[in-house]
Amino acid sequence: MPDNDVLLCDPHGEPLRETADVLDLIGEAWTAGATWVAVPAARLPAGFFTLSTGVAGEIAQKFANYRIGLAIVGDVSSHTAASTALRAWVVEANRGGQLWFVRDEAELTARLRP
Repeated sequence: MPDNDVLLCDPHGEPLRETADVLDLIGEAWTAGATWVAVPAARLPAGFFTLSTGVAGEIAQKFANYRIGLAIVGDVSSHTAASTALRAWVVEANRGGQLWFVRDEAELTARLRP
């Protein structure tokens, strides 16, 4: 995979707090020619893992609208253990080609290999 295929977000960067932050990230991906953005799970807003807030759907939809893949990188098991709906969504997302939940960058790299 060429280096510019994935925009890797700094794990110590600012959390994504609002739609403008997500759009800025998408803009960075476009500028870099990236087809995927890897966001550390710790940088997601608190409401992301509570599906009823709509935050996860809104963020995922923004990336889908711009045809840029979104990889959530990190351990989300504490969230999926607490929510059957979230667990099912993660499983379903990982079957597709737009949104993935991966443990680390190595897993993302492996999934992106042809």
